[in-house]
Amino acid sequence: MAITAKQVSDLRAKTGCGMMECKKALTEANGDFDEAVKVLREKGLAVAAKKAGRIASEGVVDIMFNDAHDVAAMIEVNAETDFVAKNETFKEFVRGILATIIANKPADLDALMALAYDAEYTVAEKLTNMIATIGENMNIRRFVLVEGVLTSYIHGAGSAGVIVKFNADEAAVNNAGFAEFAKNIALQIAAGNPPAYVTKEEVPASAVEEEKQILIAQIKNDEKNASKPDAIIEKMVQGKIGKFYERVCLVEQAYVKDDKMTVGQYVEATAKEFGGAIAIDSFCLYERGEGLEKKEDNFADEIAQMVSGN
Repeated sequence: MAITAKQVSDLRAKTGCGMMECKKALTEANGDFDEAVKVLREKGLAVAAKKAGRIASEGVVDIMFNDAHDVAAMIEVNAETDFVAKNETFKEFVRGILATIIANKPADLDALMALAYDAEYTVAEKLTNMIATIGENMNIRRFVLVEGVLTSYIHGAGSAGVIVKFNADEAAVNNAGFAEFAKNIALQIAAGNPPAYVTKEEVPASAVEEEKQILIAQIKNDEKNASKPDAIIEKMVQGKIGKFYERVCLVEQAYVKDDKMTVGQYVEATAKEFGGAIAIDSFCLYERGEGLEKKEDNFADEIAQMVSGN
């Protein structure tokens, strides 16, 4: 029977597979949509292991809260292409994993993978099934579960995500402006210069010492300073180390919505305005593909190879 373009398009939208693969599956299934989905899965399962070596640095960062809004899970799930990351089936898969994390609170990735995703699959089995159906390598890279007074922010349709935990009393939390305040802190973290720590006290001594050695080397490499005594250079370093704290510590950063104050000063002013107590306890920032090798293939060449059968 003749396979229509709409059938191919509908199957591609459902599975994320290539047009040629979809047409072949529909032909094999005599136009039966559900059977074609099954064909793609069966064929994909046979080659899913081969896809594991492919670079998966696209994907999505997503966040889900429980009903009480005092538990939040954030996850990064990677795929090979941005096209798959925008696929509704992929998005539903990610949301399903988040719901599983919220419900079961696994200790680590191994525990998560062993959990039941639904009545049919474990999380690990569902991942294999998704790789088979969509035809790309995927990876559940990391997740975090946070409990307490929380806010979150998702940037750029899942390119980054932030969860912030606060220590705050009822007077502050119950204030009508608290949600906006909390969101502003999350936005600060996701801004152009993400911090690594909340306060100066959290910075490891080794990190401070490493920064000092870098500053000393920079100063000595300047001909004007090369001959200065070590005591003078040490004073110059101490004068510059404050800039390091301003860069890596959240409360020391200039507040993005009013650079005349630091984030710490913004927190203090807000607590005073609300008549309560507020402190930033901790935060977690995921940036999609952070540290992963990026795929550099030429997409047009890849399509040409598929069409030619090479």
